[in-house]
Amino acid sequence: MQLLLGCDPMGYGPLRDAVADYLSTSRGVNCRPDQIAIVSGVQEALDLTARLFLNPGDRVCLENPGYVGAYKVFEAAGAKVSAVGLDDEGMKVHAQRLLGARLVYLTPGHQFPLGITMSLSRRLELLEWARKSGALIFEDDYDSEYRYSGPPIPAMQGFDRNGLVIFAGSFSKVLFPSLRLGYLVIPPDLMTLFAATISLTVRHAPLAEQAVLCDFITEGHFARHLRRMREVYAERLSVLLEAARERLAGLLEISKIEAGLQTVGWLCQGMDGESATRAAAAREVEVFPLSRYTQGTAAREGLQLGFAAVDAREIRRGVQGLATALEVESKTSERRRRSRNIDKTS
Repeated sequence: MQLLLGCDPMGYGPLRDAVADYLSTSRGVNCRPDQIAIVSGVQEALDLTARLFLNPGDRVCLENPGYVGAYKVFEAAGAKVSAVGLDDEGMKVHAQRLLGARLVYLTPGHQFPLGITMSLSRRLELLEWARKSGALIFEDDYDSEYRYSGPPIPAMQGFDRNGLVIFAGSFSKVLFPSLRLGYLVIPPDLMTLFAATISLTVRHAPLAEQAVLCDFITEGHFARHLRRMREVYAERLSVLLEAARERLAGLLEISKIEAGLQTVGWLCQGMDGESATRAAAAREVEVFPLSRYTQGTAAREGLQLGFAAVDAREIRRGVQGLATALEVESKTSERRRRSRNIDKTS
């Protein structure tokens, strides 16, 4: 009967307790249950943050390439969005590029879409920059639950001693897409502001789903699910890498990843990402060009490859189809280059 009456705007109390315990033990997040807000997902968390902290003309910095959904939210709020490049350690902490930023959005656990894990030194460097500049950091804990190699890397929020990191994650990826529940870890000084805003907008996330998810976590099913799926996805990643070595050598260079549900392949021989995507689609293989996630001109053409949602047999079929598509595209690209060279010399 109590579940029919609604709950606190920040979410179902027992679920907030369970999420706080989970984040503390698995992600190194430093928070109390009252800092947790249960939301529909990271997209709602981004929208709330933009409404509360951004005025038209404020500067926001994001990774490049990066999550287009975040770009769109901040642009809709009237912010000036600046794309910051990446290297092997994650977002570059370049003073000039970050100058005047009110907010920085990033995915340090598993960068979207490149799959980079941000180094500890880079995380600490960015936190120190935020402390000096007074900016906020929005840490999207994208796909961090599925880590396949190396020691677990705690969330950036766990190293924050100044209340500058807003931490968000979603259960949609780790359970199923139609479950619209996620969490937002709010710095203590901002809790009242977020709670008041949520109470005036969505009121609270659907309570029945919160209660079921709470039981799923506290009874140990969630932890067992994560362990099992890590094994399944690690095996599928291994199959993808093995098949790619056999069929895609010289066509696509697969990037090494430590976590996540997809990886990146860098196109060889001057191939174009959009053209390669269309060629793959004609053979019923779904990939996405990195240019769709890039602001400005992509430094290098590549494809995003998902492996978690299909079994080993389908992965091998997909690699075979992609190899055939890229072989054709490679020859087409070579003809285009020759044609351009002839035009230049004529």
